[in-house]
Amino acid sequence: MINLGQQGSGYRGQRKNAAYCLRPQKLEKGFTLIEMILYVGIAAVILLGVSIFSLQMLQSREKQRTIAEVEQAGLATMEAITQTIRNAEAITVPAQGSSSASLTLDVVAASDDPTVFDLSGGVIRSKKGASAQVDLTSGSIITASGLTFKNLSRNNTEGTVRVEFTLTRVNPASRNEFDYSKTFYGSASLRQ
Repeated sequence: MINLGQQGSGYRGQRKNAAYCLRPQKLEKGFTLIEMILYVGIAAVILLGVSIFSLQMLQSREKQRTIAEVEQAGLATMEAITQTIRNAEAITVPAQGSSSASLTLDVVAASDDPTVFDLSGGVIRSKKGASAQVDLTSGSIITASGLTFKNLSRNNTEGTVRVEFTLTRVNPASRNEFDYSKTFYGSASLRQ
């Protein structure tokens, strides 16, 4: 006869082992390899998206800064030229009805007479009388081209000059955010 109540019994030991297997085991904390790969993949996609967005924002900001530099230089140059034309007594060069790459004005102040605007080495310059030439644009950052003055004056009228020039941002690395060029147009008449 088999004694089921004895300690050394094989049946009871099997029952004990079966109960141990059916009991929920304590889970160890941590991630499985698949979970870890999934989390790393999601994090990589999010970081990539944030990086691309940040790079585009930086490029956009640099492009806007480039446009502002060219616009500011162009407006300041045009203002300096047209203000000088308005305050001049006469237009010496170009002759009536013709165009020239330089503008020579007879101005009121004898020390500033003549005042000349021209283009040299990608820089628009101004020279007043015997004083040194002053650069109106910066050749290191912005280059100028196509400077043209057209004397639109007619007989028995105040002198009128049309001014045209193009400014281009220097872009040695051919990067899109530094690629910008604009042509400026303006005109002014003598006030007498």
